[in-house]
Amino acid sequence: MTTPTATLAAIEQLAQQQLKPLAGKIDQEGFYPKQFLQELGSIDGFSLPSGSQRNVDLPHLIQSIAAVGRHCGSTAFLAWCQSASAWYLQNARVEATKARYFNKVATGEVLTGTGMSNTVKHLAGIERIHLNATKQGDEYVIKGTLPWVSNVADDNCVIVTAAVDTGGYVMFIAHGNAENLTLRQCPEFSGMQGTATYSLHFRGVKVAADQVLAHPHQFQDFMHTIKPGFVISQCGFGLGVIDASIARIADSNRTHSHVNQYLDDQEEFLRDARDGALQKTLKLAEQIHQGEVNPLAVLKLRAEASELTMKAANSAVLHAGARGYLIRDSAHRILREAVFVAIVTPALKHLRKEIHDMEQARAIA
Repeated sequence: MTTPTATLAAIEQLAQQQLKPLAGKIDQEGFYPKQFLQELGSIDGFSLPSGSQRNVDLPHLIQSIAAVGRHCGSTAFLAWCQSASAWYLQNARVEATKARYFNKVATGEVLTGTGMSNTVKHLAGIERIHLNATKQGDEYVIKGTLPWVSNVADDNCVIVTAAVDTGGYVMFIAHGNAENLTLRQCPEFSGMQGTATYSLHFRGVKVAADQVLAHPHQFQDFMHTIKPGFVISQCGFGLGVIDASIARIADSNRTHSHVNQYLDDQEEFLRDARDGALQKTLKLAEQIHQGEVNPLAVLKLRAEASELTMKAANSAVLHAGARGYLIRDSAHRILREAVFVAIVTPALKHLRKEIHDMEQARAIA
């Protein structure tokens, strides 16, 4: 699958013209860039046309998210939330749900959060599942609380998972304004404020048959299908923040290269490392589409992306010097965005745990 160059150029232009001027407002005031996300979807930022259908092309998503992240990491994360939701729906095991929601999410008509952090951590043995479902005929009734779910609003949707009383798990899409669903503000974060992040309180929310992506008997195979794409597409977020770091370093070097030259992780090194990471990411993304990817390789690359993002952002702050310690300086924002790349699920410690577990299992086998 080849990403059309013209589409990426249009995405970069949109981000340059409309998102870049908003980056400070998003970071400092918690502004949610709803209009930008919708326009990004309208120019194929989350999916590509494929005949009369649309297609979630992972290499395209990675480059699209990176283009957004060069100007605002918070919005790149939101673009990932939307893209990941489209990826889930494209692979939904219930055709009625895919027919109802996929095109609307894939084009940005309906903005959607992905509340899969708890699920992924639960399946890795890190925490308990927070949502529970009771089967009632063709419907499920959901109870429980999910903290810190992003890209959510009353007129948005969210995709989450619950443990079913009869066994297994159900993955479904819910509307932000659903009856018995309450969105509550989270504590103030040090960054990522403009991401429409809430805690979700389910108090008997009904989920219809055409809102289910995977029933319990379909869930394990479904997760095996979507998880590699879920993880690899986050690398686009990291790559964008790395690009922003390199740009900030170059800006500082226009006046302070005579002293900046003594710092580690210079612009040329980071650019080469970034290009190498991009090529590895695109290759694995293609393999996911072909059904040939090694899950361990995906986890290792995602961990490397976190480490490189942190290294690049740290270098950007050091190059910027005292200015980089100003909260409104882009270097300070980039550093906080980079930390989020390393702690968003799967966090670096989570990735290292899964990598360790998989390598141990292979050694025993």
